[in-house]
Amino acid sequence: MDLPWWRARFEAKQAELRAGPVDLLWLGDSITQDFEKDGPEAWRNFRPVWAHFYGGRHAVDLGFNGDATCHLLWRMEHGELDGVHPRAAIILIGANNFGKLHWPAEPTLAGIVAIVDELHRRLPATRILLLGVLPSIRNAWVDQNTAALNHALAARYGAPGSGVIFRDLSALFLRNGRVDADAFLDRRLTPPDPPLHPSAQTQARIAAAIEPVVSSMLGDSPRPPM
Repeated sequence: MDLPWWRARFEAKQAELRAGPVDLLWLGDSITQDFEKDGPEAWRNFRPVWAHFYGGRHAVDLGFNGDATCHLLWRMEHGELDGVHPRAAIILIGANNFGKLHWPAEPTLAGIVAIVDELHRRLPATRILLLGVLPSIRNAWVDQNTAALNHALAARYGAPGSGVIFRDLSALFLRNGRVDADAFLDRRLTPPDPPLHPSAQTQARIAAAIEPVVSSMLGDSPRPPM
């Protein structure tokens, strides 16, 4: 809350949630916040993706740039789940744990479990889609911990009866068995960054891949791929 932009976004999202109605929450970090970017380049023109898959569904984008599991948990404990009764929530968090914080898989798993438990406690009727941490091209340590975390998440939430639907979308980023740098927007930036954030086109593939689950959770008709 000491960061002016973060406080302003947090307060604006509180107002958006209170304005309602809210049927779908997207909870995450900058990868989720990117849905609000509108180009001008095609690779960062995300708003059409959001409009296509989530327009008319009373969806709220609760992605915050730089947030790790602890920040999302704080937000959930300080208003983001108050007074709303969404049918569904999508969680995509953990990539920043492996960044500057340098938290490995084990505490990151504990953070995600705490987030899921908090959602269940506060919104017991809300169905949850939990996404594994997406691949990136940062370093071998990140690769190892991403794989270990997603394996642990699959073991905990992959079976029926867990109260969560888990999806690992890593395959969407692979080409010839390796993570495809062209699936990300970061190398197109000036100056370029290590590949971490999906491009708008990849974000559309992510949304299409989870659409059958999302439409089932919401009880509406599936949106076609873009």
